[in-house]
Amino acid sequence: MGKKIIVAVTGASGAIYAKVLLDKLAKMSDQIDSVGVLMSENAKEVWKHELGNDGYEHISFTRYGKFEFSAPFASGSARYDTMIVCPCSMGTLGRIAAGISDDLLTRAADVILKERRKLILVARDTPLNLIQIRNMLTITEAGGIICPATPSFYSNPADFEALAATVVDRVLDLSGFKFNTFRWNQND
Repeated sequence: MGKKIIVAVTGASGAIYAKVLLDKLAKMSDQIDSVGVLMSENAKEVWKHELGNDGYEHISFTRYGKFEFSAPFASGSARYDTMIVCPCSMGTLGRIAAGISDDLLTRAADVILKERRKLILVARDTPLNLIQIRNMLTITEAGGIICPATPSFYSNPADFEALAATVVDRVLDLSGFKFNTFRWNQND
């Protein structure tokens, strides 16, 4: 049985991370049972602005609306393994930290945390204020993982997508996927 994943895309800058994540997940179909995608209206606007296209319209996974509480992952009984919010705005992170479940994204995050499953937030902001740091602490203490969108350079990425992949590959590692990627000081 494959993984059941929720991918949420917020309006934070960094649409390239969402694109690379969704592209890589599409190539891992042998490890996946289900992927549900949530995308805010702001995320669509940022995607268009930063990537210059509407590629999000062609995502091969099931998409859900902001208030579509009939989505399977709105309940813990659906047993989704992992939720990835990529990129994650500080507003979304704050609502998750406060336990505000007023839309499908925050409800799904709440469910993932209460079920003790994996919540990965790819935080995309800098610098951080004390409120944001405390929200990250709250989520971490609740069992979530904060994975900042901080790319690495030691693999000598050739372009923006390869640079974004250095973050996305960490997220996929945290999610338990098996795949080939650059690993520091390893020749395999």
